[in-house]
Amino acid sequence: MRMLFLLVLANIAAFSDQGNVAVQAARIWRLTNERPIIDQYFQLLAMPNAASNLEDMRRNAEAIRKMMDARRIRTELIQLDGAPPLIFGEIATPGATQTIVFYAHYDGQPVDASQWTGSKPFEPVLRDGPVESGGKIIPLPAEKFQPEWRIYGRSTSDDKAPIIGLLAALDGLRAANVPLRSNIKFVFDGEEEAGSPHLSSFIRGMQGRLAGDVWIFCDGPVHQTRRQQVVFGVRGSTGLQLTVYGPKKELHSGHYGNWAPNPALMLARLVASMRDDDGKVLIPGFYDDVEPLSEAEKQALAAVPNLEAQLKQELGLARSEGAGKRLEETINLPALNIQGLASAGVGAQSRNVIPASASASIGIRLVKGMDHRRTVEKVIEHIRKQGYHIVDREPDDATRARYPKICRIGGREGGYNAVRAPMDLPVAKKIVEAVKSARGEVILMPTLGGSLPVAPIADVMKAPVVIVPIANHDNNQHAHNENIRIQNLWDGIETLAALLAIG
Repeated sequence: MRMLFLLVLANIAAFSDQGNVAVQAARIWRLTNERPIIDQYFQLLAMPNAASNLEDMRRNAEAIRKMMDARRIRTELIQLDGAPPLIFGEIATPGATQTIVFYAHYDGQPVDASQWTGSKPFEPVLRDGPVESGGKIIPLPAEKFQPEWRIYGRSTSDDKAPIIGLLAALDGLRAANVPLRSNIKFVFDGEEEAGSPHLSSFIRGMQGRLAGDVWIFCDGPVHQTRRQQVVFGVRGSTGLQLTVYGPKKELHSGHYGNWAPNPALMLARLVASMRDDDGKVLIPGFYDDVEPLSEAEKQALAAVPNLEAQLKQELGLARSEGAGKRLEETINLPALNIQGLASAGVGAQSRNVIPASASASIGIRLVKGMDHRRTVEKVIEHIRKQGYHIVDREPDDATRARYPKICRIGGREGGYNAVRAPMDLPVAKKIVEAVKSARGEVILMPTLGGSLPVAPIADVMKAPVVIVPIANHDNNQHAHNENIRIQNLWDGIETLAALLAIG
């Protein structure tokens, strides 16, 4: 392997006629260093990283800073009270006329270890295939890793893979003496999974240092075809926590049924009034502020491969919402989803009672043009029109006696708006060409289905954001058994090398 690397170094110029030099350099570096890359990855994955545990997050940040320091990246941990450190790194390139800022996050979703299959969230393991297909845990090989093997552990795909990928890509470029042509900055967020509540404050406090011509977000999955996608926007996100009330305490359903109002049924009717069976939101004015897609964006969507039948089979669905629209069309629309319902108990916990209350978590995805605060107020007004008195705390006896239908609303403070960059920006075209040099033809998407904290960057930094994700689409993101496919990690290193080398 070492001899192969030396041969490539001696002939690296020959690659300039065959493809991207940066991609070739990253590939050869990876081929000769697979086990060291994975070892460092496993060390990072073994560190618990829920944003709410500041001590754990500081340990993660210190570990990442050491990795960056070892690569001569000028790195600093930026502190704010009550927040995990923001990791900021910088590589100044003499003579560079543009600056690229790479964003990733090092926190992960909370875990329930009991739901993981045969392993633990923070004890990463290698499997010879997806766990759903019977993939078995295998030992780490001395050198070569097979492309369909998978690493299981929290944040394998969301979002520690891009951090390891960027560092490995930089190693490959430097080993092959491939020069950087732009100033490079790194911003690694420690609370993205908690909604990045401090990101705006971080950005405003170091606005000059974070200046860049473009931000590249390295979060999310590639397309379901396994083809690389480049995405120009994200949906915004907000939500509400609803609780409706029945009797002050649970009542025997035989003695009080058909007399005492049942809050579980009340809540079911309330949330059902918000959308129809095709996912169309029925709240008045919900779609009023939506900014339509441009013709170029519509053409990009039309070019996306049609995977409707495949996805339904893969996910066990006989139908989809959207009134005939394909997945890529529906994720460019706003959405209101019921993320959870709770009242009394079911299954083994079921009891013959009328519940005292019922709760729901409402998630709202926004598209460009919508304001998250204004949208929340439209939902609240809809609830009022269903006859509910709105409160923001547990109702007292006087309130209960006065109002027959009461809804407590919480969680309305959080959220951020959608952002979408034009596809024809010169810097966006550079990014697309760089990604093509690594992965061939790519899929262009106006909007990612999920949400990322892009709005603070667009609002404060006035810089375009382009998303270049590397994780496999079936990575179990946000769920148990989160994983990364080995080939996605290898491809990601090459893609990130091409982006680092943009001139």
